[in-house]
Amino acid sequence: MQDSLYVALSSQIALERRLSTIADNVANASTMGFRATGVKFEDVVSGAGAKSVSFTSPGDTFLSGAHGGIQQTGNPFDFAIQGDAWFGIDTPAGTVMTRDGRFSMNDLGELVSVEGYPVLDAGGAPIQLDPRGGPPKAGADGSLRQGEQLAGAIGLFSFDPGPNFVRYGNSGVVPPVQPQPVTDRRDVGMAQGYLEQSNVNPVLEMTRLIQVQRAFENISAMMRQNSSSMDEAIKTLGSK
Repeated sequence: MQDSLYVALSSQIALERRLSTIADNVANASTMGFRATGVKFEDVVSGAGAKSVSFTSPGDTFLSGAHGGIQQTGNPFDFAIQGDAWFGIDTPAGTVMTRDGRFSMNDLGELVSVEGYPVLDAGGAPIQLDPRGGPPKAGADGSLRQGEQLAGAIGLFSFDPGPNFVRYGNSGVVPPVQPQPVTDRRDVGMAQGYLEQSNVNPVLEMTRLIQVQRAFENISAMMRQNSSSMDEAIKTLGSK
């Protein structure tokens, strides 16, 4: 009987983690460049043979690889990545990967993210533009031109976020290893004047939220019933 309580408790821990990830996804349904979080669960078996008991693991989070919708803005400092790649920005936590292409040029001519962090080129260096040169014209490969001059190039990077990845800010992800620049890939590029929206489907996430809440309530009811049955068994055996 104790095993059933432990199994139910492990399920509640897993559901609580799933609940928190769904809530985070829903909260970022309108965050530019946000990639949804999923959770992968596995059975943890204790014992062997007829005495084995299967528990639910706390779960490992993973980053959804689905692309968000593309929104046209017409802003020359807005950029959307086409394909599997990421922008790199320099933050207090080091290099951070993001799909949020809302950039701007500050008074010094530095290309910065919406939070004010320097945007990196393929070599990992901040991009320096001519502050008097006006908005750049971008090529699909990330190259930036001001007038007839090549002013720099926005770096496009690939990396594996791995399980239980670490987020930074609204849509950034801290890479576990040094990200690699994407070169000579026809399926990866960049579009100027566009932004990638969040890949979260709010209706689907709300449906999952209701399912998780109901499962949590059902397990809680089962645990109360088991506890009540144990109390009755103890009373009955104790009276003999």
